[in-house]
Amino acid sequence: MSEFEMGMSLLMTMTNLVLLLSIFTLFVQVFSEEAALGPNVVNVGAIFSFDTINGKVAKVAMKAAEDDINSDPGILGGRKLSVALHDSNYSSFLSFIGALQFMETDTVAIIGPQSSVMAHVLSHLANELHVPLLSFTALDPGLSPLQYPFFVQTAPNDKFQMIAIAEMVSYFGWAEVIVVFSDDDQNRNGIIMLDDKLAERRCRISYKATLPPDPMAKRSDVLKELAKIQMMESRVIVLNTFSKTGLLVFEVAKSLGMMEKGYVWIASTWLSTVLDSTSPLKPETANSIRGVLTLRPHTPDSKRKRDFISRWNQLSNGSIGLNPYGLFAYDTVWMIARAVKLLFDQGSTISFSNDERLISLTGMDLNLSALSIFDGGKQLLKNVIETKMTGLTGPVQFNQDRFLINPSYDIINTVETGYRQVGYWSNHSGLSIVPPETLYGKKPNRSSSNQHLDSVVWPGGETIKPRGWVFPNNGRELRIVVPNRVSYRDFVSVVNGTNKVQGYCIDVFLAAIKLMPYAVPYRFIPFGNGHENPSYYELVSKIAAGVFDGAVGDIAIVTDRTRIVDFTQPYIESGLVVVAPVKKISSNPWSFSRPFTPLMWAVTAVFFLIVGSVVWVLEHRINDEFRGSPRQQFVTILTFSFSTMFFSHRENTVSTLGRLVLIIWLFVVLIINSSYTASLTSILTVQQLSSPIKGIDTLISSSEPIGFQIGSFAERYLAEELGIPKSRLVQLGSPEDYAHALEKRQVAAVVDERPYVDLFLSDRCEFSIRGQEFSKRAWGFAFPRDSPLAIDMSTAILALSENGELQKIHDKWLSRSACSSEKSEDEAEQLDLQSFWGLFLICGIACILALLVYSLLMFRQYSRRSPEELDSTNRNNSFSARLRTCLSFIDGKVENSKSSSKRKRDSMHSDV
Repeated sequence: MSEFEMGMSLLMTMTNLVLLLSIFTLFVQVFSEEAALGPNVVNVGAIFSFDTINGKVAKVAMKAAEDDINSDPGILGGRKLSVALHDSNYSSFLSFIGALQFMETDTVAIIGPQSSVMAHVLSHLANELHVPLLSFTALDPGLSPLQYPFFVQTAPNDKFQMIAIAEMVSYFGWAEVIVVFSDDDQNRNGIIMLDDKLAERRCRISYKATLPPDPMAKRSDVLKELAKIQMMESRVIVLNTFSKTGLLVFEVAKSLGMMEKGYVWIASTWLSTVLDSTSPLKPETANSIRGVLTLRPHTPDSKRKRDFISRWNQLSNGSIGLNPYGLFAYDTVWMIARAVKLLFDQGSTISFSNDERLISLTGMDLNLSALSIFDGGKQLLKNVIETKMTGLTGPVQFNQDRFLINPSYDIINTVETGYRQVGYWSNHSGLSIVPPETLYGKKPNRSSSNQHLDSVVWPGGETIKPRGWVFPNNGRELRIVVPNRVSYRDFVSVVNGTNKVQGYCIDVFLAAIKLMPYAVPYRFIPFGNGHENPSYYELVSKIAAGVFDGAVGDIAIVTDRTRIVDFTQPYIESGLVVVAPVKKISSNPWSFSRPFTPLMWAVTAVFFLIVGSVVWVLEHRINDEFRGSPRQQFVTILTFSFSTMFFSHRENTVSTLGRLVLIIWLFVVLIINSSYTASLTSILTVQQLSSPIKGIDTLISSSEPIGFQIGSFAERYLAEELGIPKSRLVQLGSPEDYAHALEKRQVAAVVDERPYVDLFLSDRCEFSIRGQEFSKRAWGFAFPRDSPLAIDMSTAILALSENGELQKIHDKWLSRSACSSEKSEDEAEQLDLQSFWGLFLICGIACILALLVYSLLMFRQYSRRSPEELDSTNRNNSFSARLRTCLSFIDGKVENSKSSSKRKRDSMHSDV
């Protein structure tokens, strides 16, 4: 080989070495950059049962989101998002296996699981390996972020769905509901939440029907529970389950006639997914759900949403319709992509590290060492929770409790042609007929007057709101207890030797029953031993304990009783009154003095003299009509004083102070005259009855015994409310006992309810009601708490009152005429000083002030006497002399300015 060839060979060898070195250096650089930037593929897992409606919709939506994200290199910096799907096929075991597989393949987040049962399990795994779980279908209220920090719900929590249902029940005025639900974590915890929210609105769940978890429920399971419900009172049924079990329930309900008039069905969001994603529905399915109310997660209208809906048929190949959970699936993938992008922007990488606790278990057959902890899991979770974006479902953001902001639902009514929207519910404004997003800028107003829904077509095609309950179809009659009274049997009584009851209260009840819009089977059960009136507190307690279904009789509506039972609208007014013996006051020559008490007469006479004397003092020096001899002046004082009673005084007052005192006194006299005239007229024209008992105040201040009716609430009221010692209270059992005790002075008075007293006084005119009625009460019929029968009976009682039937029943049993010719009236009370002391006080103050001013003026004038008068006084400095001088000055005549002017004019005329 020539030297040239050897040189060329060496040159080529060197060139190849340089080229190989360059290539190696390039590969090292690329691998270093890749190691620094992380893998080219971001792995995300998804665990669903893809044979379900939400599973099918989610599969299409997540694939669309994956494609949209990967079509924009700027989102993940050139990396690709890979969403791996795992079909759990309704199996919790397969869900768990799928989660383990994802954990072994460096998955940064998992979408799912579909059920809350697995969410509880997998959340523990996610907590250990720091892999966030994001689910838009596992919405169990029991999945607390405090217990499961790596689990995030990306759709409204079922708590808000239960609040919406509770507010619907309250809006329509139903008090009780029956719930049918699948016995799994999500549906069970949802019902617990519903129970709490109903209780806040004074509603309740009367029965809980549990079914095997979806889709394991069989027709026999459903038939067994619905047959029980048919025999119950409530007709408002809430169905909280999933689609397969839910449709089976409606199919069986249709066959049992439970989709007819009178029933109310409210289904959770599963039914709206069926309506949105299954089109057209089978005719038998559409017929079985007609008239049902259901909820659908509300998603605001937007251009992005409309564009996605227009793409849906192409994305799904027409295999299934889009429902809101498809939109939540799409947004969930985007939430993960944005969180991963932010993770890269924060300088983090996707890396995993081994868990030393799992490495120590390598001796076992399980390959647990393949499970690694996601180093950036906590930061990725933080980025997800802090997401702020606008997706297909509207604004996506979490509050401090990690709930999506502004949860809201569409309220849908299934009708013959499909379904129609009747309103919305939002956590901000409650029930409304306008989209919630239009109300977010306004102040929340959850008042009942601000809650509205459009008209609803109910099962059976009814447009009138169902009552929500019926009498149970189990052949049992209502047990209506009636007090077996011994006294006042006109109100309620048991016919001796029979089970027949009669009386005013019974007739009111029977008349009301006839106005009820449905048949009410019942039977009366007497309560009491027949020897004395029963205890009404014990009677009412029996209703609260469930021994009886209602009570009819003379039952007073008092506070203690309303705490344990519900009362109807009152059918007669009542209240406590005082009854005491009275004697008639006959007319006599001194009747004219009866309007005033002796003290009032005395004070009035004294003030006549005082005012006359004050006016005389004020007028004496300047008014000739108040001058003269001592006898004349004394007579003037008397005549002037008492003539003011009739405004006939002839003396004129010329001083300002005198006129002021007189004006005030004449006003007082006017009031006294008017009161005297009115009282005397009443005394002479109305029959008067006298008694030392004036009313309840007299009894309280005295120490005399007081009678009350056995069984009445009067005993407790007198002792506990008015503080009267029980030792003063005497039990009386009948009107005859009343009369005997009052006549023999065994009691000073009897306190009883007005209807009893009116009946007692109808033929006993020697007694009378003293004072005013106190402790206003009324009578009503009692039923268990929250019984809808109380409401309907109240409506019937109001109708009886309006049509006059209630008055006719009253006249039949309670009208009496024995004392009609001698109807007693309350004694016209004598007018005492207490009624007028204010007037006398004003007049007295005016007199004192006038005298004080007059004295000051006199002192001033006395001190300004002329020098001649002073010299004459100084010449005799004895006290008696000075006193005579002072009295002489006071008694001296002073020319009034008007009188002086008049005299001067008269003098001038005479000179002319």
